[in-house]
Order: sequence, then C-alpha cells, then structure tokens
Amino acid sequence: MEITIRRAEEKDIPRIKDLLTQVNMVHHKARPDLFKGPVQKYSEEELREILRDDSRPIFAAVDASDVLQGYCFCEVQRPDNLQLRVNHLTLYIDDLCVDEKARGGRIGRRLYDYVVNYAKENGFYNITLHVWRGNESAAKFYESCGLIPQYTCLEHIL
Repeated sequence: MEITIRRAEEKDIPRIKDLLTQVNMVHHKARPDLFKGPVQKYSEEELREILRDDSRPIFAAVDASDVLQGYCFCEVQRPDNLQLRVNHLTLYIDDLCVDEKARGGRIGRRLYDYVVNYAKENGFYNITLHVWRGNESAAKFYESCGLIPQYTCLEHIL
C-alpha cells in the first residue's frame, strides 16, 4: 500500500475518531479495570484544538486516496523539576495507531521512523512513550524500533 505521512488535518477527524476507538478497545481488553470501552478519548472540538497546537503534533499516514490509515499523537515535554533534571526536550508519543485492517503493512514503522526524523530535525533529546501491560504486540513493535525501558511504573491493586 502506498503511504504518505503528513500532519493531520481537520478532514482526518472522522478517521482519527475511528482509530481512537480501536486503541481504546485494545486498552479496555487488556485492562477493563482501568479503561472503559468503547469511548472516545477526545471530542471533535478537542481534536480541532490539538490539530492547531504545534506542541501536540499529530502525524497522519494516508493512502494514495488520502484516507487516513494510521496516526501518531505526540506531545512536546520538558522536565518539571529543572533543579533536579537536565533540561532536555522530549517528544512523547501519546498514541500511535494503525487501522486494524491495514496492520502488517509496515505503516506503524513508517510513522515511527517519521516521528524519529521529525524529533532529530527539531532538536529533541529523546522520544518516550508508555505501553500498557497486556499490550504485548505494541511492546514488541517498539522494541523492534529500538526503544528500551526508561523506568518501570509498578502498581498494587487494592
């Protein structure tokens, strides 16, 4: 499948919403104690605001007909405590999703590589993201991209 990666646009919102539901259901199936399903993470108005916010770029993987097949939501982050932490600019991947019908075609890898190049070109120190336990396919994908654990978050369910 021919894929182009560009910044997401308002015309992509309906497809973004579809994929947000797919991601939500992956999380819901893995952790129904934490994630409701199926729900939308963002309203249409919130998505419009994010699209206008350069500190929260959304990258869109579109096919030859300009139909969104995947996206990557990112956020620019700086450390909260500059007395303690080095002032490195981080690009946080909040969400990367490829339509379940288009998976296996290396769209996710192309999106991730695009984000890496974007981060390098814009002076970021690193890229970070979270993977929920129970989402082993995502963990394996990110490991194949060269990501390594930065820290471990543990929980004790009461």
